Parts: sequence; C-alpha cells; structure tokens
Amino acid sequence: MRVVIAEDLALLRDGLTRLLTAYGLEVVGAVDNGPSLLRALTTLRPDVAVVDVRLPPTFTDEGLRAAAAARAQLPGLPVMVLSQHVEQLYARELLSDRAGGVGYLLKDRVSDVGRFVDAVRQVAAGGTVMDPEVVGQLLARRSRETPLQRLTAREREVLALMAEGRSNAAIAARLAVTDKAVSKHINSILTKLDLPPSDDDNRRVLAVLAYLDG
Repeated sequence: MRVVIAEDLALLRDGLTRLLTAYGLEVVGAVDNGPSLLRALTTLRPDVAVVDVRLPPTFTDEGLRAAAAARAQLPGLPVMVLSQHVEQLYARELLSDRAGGVGYLLKDRVSDVGRFVDAVRQVAAGGTVMDPEVVGQLLARRSRETPLQRLTAREREVLALMAEGRSNAAIAARLAVTDKAVSKHINSILTKLDLPPSDDDNRRVLAVLAYLDG
C-alpha cells in the first residue's frame, strides 16, 4: 500500500513515516506544505494520503484544500485527515463529495498505533473512519433537528459506532448485544433517517455521515 504524508512538523512527519513503514506500508512521499501535497498526490497517485489540516503557507486549511483539489482530479482518492482539534467545517467539507475513502482523526489518536494503522488501511480500502469526538459534535449539532430526534438512546450509540467505521460484529461486542440486535437497530436507524437499508457497510456509513453533515 502506497502512502503520501503531509505534515509540517518534521518530527511528526518522520515519526509517521517510520510508523507506517514498520507496519508494511510504503511511504512514497512526505511533504510539508499544501502546494507540494497537491503535486505529490496528482503525480504519485498513492493508495491513501495522510494529511494535516493546517499546512504552510497559510496554516489554515491548506492541507484539506490540497486534498480536495487532488480528489477533484482523482475522484475517490482516499484521504485520512489529521487535526489537532475537532473542526466541524473540515469534517463537513471532507464528506461533501461522498466519494468514499475518507477519515478524520485527532492527532492524539496516533498514540494508539494499532488503531491508527487499521484506520489508515480502512480508509485506503474505501471505508470511512471518523474520530468519536467529531461524531459526537456532529450528533450534538443535529440533536435539536429532526429526524435525528426520532432515534432512541441505543440507536444513537449504534449510529456513533457505525460512524467510527465499526462492523456489526464490533458494535455487538462493544454494546454486549447480539449481531441480530445490531442489525435490527441499524435497519431502524436507516428507516428513521429516511435512508434505504444497504448491505454495503462503507456506503451505509457514508450515507449516515452525509445525512448528519446536512
């Protein structure tokens, strides 16, 4: 699996490179600014990009804008965004094209090495991985609006775990319920949110997150 990394802090950039390499991923590019990221993505066409939101020269949303520009040229290019804080605008922009293979994690999640690498692999495979804190804030933002109000407390728990990219089995284990119960909750959630049920986990997560995004 070929990876491009964009991170302006040299120590973190080097650390991510060493970490991913140690887990068998090939880092084909490691850059420290937005323009270089766009060139690397469109030229190298990696299997996944790991991108800091704030990069030189503006230190605002340079990383995200470069990734979005690359996805416009290469639809579906998998992008894992790393951020220091929960920034809902960036989460919404990342989800807006619904082109699969997206992730948004807080940087402190990198300390959980196994989980981070699994998340990168999942995004590269076309899946969706959202940080629980991001999911929580999106849910809170929509909690005053319908039809999200239709969901029960348990369905909200299941929805949040779905948005983290967890499988039905993983959700069942986390909540200590059966797989059948999870399937029933998911069908109910999709029905209440006016979303058609689907056997495709990635499409299911994308649909739910896109709905939450408004």
